[in-house]
Amino acid sequence: MKIQNFYDKDTATFTYVVSDVATNKCAVIDSVLNYDMHSGRTSTASADAVIDYIRDNNLQLQWILETHIHADHLTAASYIKEKLGGKIAIGEKIKEVAQFWVPLFNNHKDTPIDGSQFDHLFLDGEKFYIGNLEVSVMHTPGHTPACAVYLIQDCVFVGDTIFLPRMGTARADFPGGSATTLYQSIKKILSLPAQTKIYVCHDYPANGQEPQFLCTVADQNRDNILINDKVSEAEYVENRSKRDATLAVPKLLFPALQINLRTGKFGDAEANSVQYVKIPLNKI
Repeated sequence: MKIQNFYDKDTATFTYVVSDVATNKCAVIDSVLNYDMHSGRTSTASADAVIDYIRDNNLQLQWILETHIHADHLTAASYIKEKLGGKIAIGEKIKEVAQFWVPLFNNHKDTPIDGSQFDHLFLDGEKFYIGNLEVSVMHTPGHTPACAVYLIQDCVFVGDTIFLPRMGTARADFPGGSATTLYQSIKKILSLPAQTKIYVCHDYPANGQEPQFLCTVADQNRDNILINDKVSEAEYVENRSKRDATLAVPKLLFPALQINLRTGKFGDAEANSVQYVKIPLNKI
């Protein structure tokens, strides 16, 4: 197995290409479509770097995987599929996320609420393959109902569920989120063998420092500032809830959710041939 990471500085997001060296089959995990919130313009620079890597290494893309519906960046899943093929997949609880957000945005016409815009919806515990590499899916709700992680050999790709030890964990105050549920989900991850490698989705390094993407279960159990082997569920819930109360709404929340629920597509154009992102007023 080979793992290549790509870091999008604007959204502090890691994208991973996981490939099976025996078959040259690969998967992309948590892709990024570049978006300027001030102008409303998109670009494909981050996704093109991933595409170039796959082509340059003669890889065949099988899967375009989402760990959840991101609120802090736009997915490039549909763009990558258009260029390279592959199946776009996410945890099957995405239907619960859509049931909240699609009515709020009133975009039923171009955003199916049943998850059918995705090529595959994973069940908890489901197994699939990247070439000869077996992948196990573990549902990890709490940040959102649809969060899932992908366990491949001794590596687990955790999305936003848990960050590097110095950063803690995902927030749990989004609709359908729960600090109690998140604690239980993280404990499932941290019950994996101590040397299991954890690949995170984000890092926000201090000025002059390089972003980091990797730690181990042992690192987390020893050093995580919010959840480690000495922190009880009650302590975590109290501390997570206090921290969440201080957090602002993610700046890309509304465009990200609308576009990500369409697998990276922009939705139907209006009568003037222009596509729009909606901003619901006084609702969040």
